[in-house]
Amino acid sequence: MGSPESPAVRDIADSAADQSLIDGVLSRNRRALAKTITLLESTRADHRERAHAVLDALLPHTGKSIRLGISGVPGVGKSTFIEVLGLHLIERGHRLAVLAVDPSSSISGGSILGDKTRMEQLSVRDEAFIRPSPSSGSLGGVADKTREALLVCEAAGFDVIIVETVGVGQSETAVAGMTDIFCLLQLPNAGDDLQAIKKGIVELADLVVFNKADLDPHAADLAASQMRSAMTLLRPHSAHWTPPVLKLSAIKREGIEAFWQVIESYHAAMSASGEFEAKRRHQALAWMWDLIDFGLHERFRNHPGVRGLLPELAAAVEAGGITPAVAAHRLLGLMNRNF
Repeated sequence: MGSPESPAVRDIADSAADQSLIDGVLSRNRRALAKTITLLESTRADHRERAHAVLDALLPHTGKSIRLGISGVPGVGKSTFIEVLGLHLIERGHRLAVLAVDPSSSISGGSILGDKTRMEQLSVRDEAFIRPSPSSGSLGGVADKTREALLVCEAAGFDVIIVETVGVGQSETAVAGMTDIFCLLQLPNAGDDLQAIKKGIVELADLVVFNKADLDPHAADLAASQMRSAMTLLRPHSAHWTPPVLKLSAIKREGIEAFWQVIESYHAAMSASGEFEAKRRHQALAWMWDLIDFGLHERFRNHPGVRGLLPELAAAVEAGGITPAVAAHRLLGLMNRNF
C-alpha cells in the first residue's frame, strides 16, 4: 500500500482537488474561482499540468461573455469608470468580472495598485468579481495568465469580462488580442491626440472615450472632434464598424448608458457579419503561437549547452569580438541537435 507521500497517492489527491475546483467554479463558488486562478498563476510544473486539466474541463462552459478591454494612461479614471459601469451593468442583471493587471513591484513581485481598494462599492457586490494580478514582468504589463483567468470567469457564469491594463508600454496590443472590443480612455486636455496615433495606440481602438468631460466641456468637445477627424485617416478594422468617439463623466455617472449601448451595437453588428466568431478563432490561434514562442524561449534559456556557452558569447558580443548573428547561430545550433 502506498505511503501518504507516494506519487500515486498525490495524484489521487490532486485529481480530487481539481474536480472540486471544477465543480466549484461551475456552481459559481467564489472561493473555488479564486483558488482556480491562483493555480493558473503558479509557475510550478506540476501545478501547470493540473491547471491544463482544469481548463480543459471548463472549456465547454466558456465563450458566452462579452470581453471588454479597457486601457488608458494613469489618471484617466479607469477604476472609477469600471466601477460605475459595473454597478450599472449589475442593475441591468449582468454579472461582471474585472481582471485588473497591476504593475509588479520590482522588489517583492507583488501588485502595487490594489484595485479592490479603488472599487469599494463594486468589490462588495456578489454579482462582481475583481481579481488584481501582478504583471510579473510580462510584456506591457498584461499578466501571462489573464487569458486563462478570463475563461475560468466565463465558466463561473460571468457574462461581462473586463480586462483593465496598466495603460503603458505594449499592454494595449496584448489586451486587444484577447478581448472582443478594445476601449481606449482619453483625457480631454491631455495634448496632441495625433501623437497617440503615431504610437499606434488609437489604431487598436474599437471605441475611444473621453472621460472627465465635465471638467472642461469645451476642451472635451474639441478633443472629440479632433479625434474623429484623425481616425478617418486610419484603416478601419472592419467594414461593418466605424470606431465611435464618446464623451462621458464617470464620477457624475453621465454617459454610461450610452457607452453600453455602443458595446451592444458593436456586438450585434459583428455577430451579424460573422466577424465576432472569426475574431475569437483568430485570437485562439494567436494565443497558441504565443504559448509556443514562450515555451521555445524557456526551453532555449534552460538548455544546458546554452546556459554553459551563453555568458562567454554574450561577453564576446558586448566586447565586439563576435557578431550577434554568429553568436545567435552558434547558440541556436545547440538547440537544433535536440530536434
